[in-house]
Amino acid sequence: MSQPASELLLYCRPGFERDMAEEVAEKAAEAGWTGEIIHAAGGGFVRFCLADEQPANGLHRALLLCKLVFARQSLVALPPLSMDREDRLSPIIEQVVESGWTFESIWHETPDTNDGKALGGLAKALSRPLESLLMKRGALRRKAGRRRLHLLWSAGDCVQLGMSFPGNRSEQPGGIRRLRFPRSAPSRSTLKLEEAWHEFVPESEWETRLAQGMQAADLGAAPGGWTWQLVHRGIHVYAIDNGPMDKALMATGQVEHLREDGFMWEPPYRLDWLVCDIVDKPSRVEAMMERWLVRRWCREAVFNLKLPMKRRWPEVSACLARLEKALGSAGVSAEIGCRHLYHDREEVTVHVRLRD
Repeated sequence: MSQPASELLLYCRPGFERDMAEEVAEKAAEAGWTGEIIHAAGGGFVRFCLADEQPANGLHRALLLCKLVFARQSLVALPPLSMDREDRLSPIIEQVVESGWTFESIWHETPDTNDGKALGGLAKALSRPLESLLMKRGALRRKAGRRRLHLLWSAGDCVQLGMSFPGNRSEQPGGIRRLRFPRSAPSRSTLKLEEAWHEFVPESEWETRLAQGMQAADLGAAPGGWTWQLVHRGIHVYAIDNGPMDKALMATGQVEHLREDGFMWEPPYRLDWLVCDIVDKPSRVEAMMERWLVRRWCREAVFNLKLPMKRRWPEVSACLARLEKALGSAGVSAEIGCRHLYHDREEVTVHVRLRD
């Protein structure tokens, strides 16, 4: 009899375990699921153990990763294994066989912590022997619905096995999209906007939705990290900020720098994109975005909400609810997404695309 996978295992940025736990508990309850949440401060992951050892597959399907804010990865998981360091492979093989799982690939992962990174060598050393043994037992095979086995190593003698499914997982190891910093960009904040595009805009649509000759506004632009991404795509930018802009960006001829208050400025016509990384209260930034989107001043927007030190999920949830309500009341149809991206820190990134 196969062992039920009655947990969700979710990765997050270390320090945001409680925020993710609150979010998942709330959304699971709304979907009719209950369970116990286990996490350690700074651990970089959260376990949601379903009541009465119910199979977790239904909850996994109900909580789409793309709709979760703080989760980097979402897995259906088996209970953690504690093992003898002299024989780490046998308990893993035994648990996989008992589960009845089959899969096409295996990823060894660690939490995004210093202690976790120190386990990388161990995971690498075990990779090939484990693959060989699991192939012999018929669990690792060529065709298995593109399912993937994940091994999250939290210590040299502790690992938790999870399964991911295509269409509801991150395709990045650890759920982390690592991007190369472009040397000509004026600040590292440029990576926030690039990652947001990867997250919210399918690459097959970049040529039409991030097209050369489009018009955009960057509120709080200086020195130009986000403006650089727009200019790099051939987009013309209104850079709104009282601070100085990068000289190389201004030399492109694609940027009009207006020394005005980003909260007060209004565009002369409808723009293709609005981007904003202003450091202010999330409620104030959300109110400004309401005005832009209700008045249809742009077709798509990416903006960051700076998080408070406490009650981060309630603040994010409230901001998103107000935005959705405002757009609905104004008859504006839109797709809204919000994610805590790898290149974010104490903020989350929101994307809105108007459907008309």
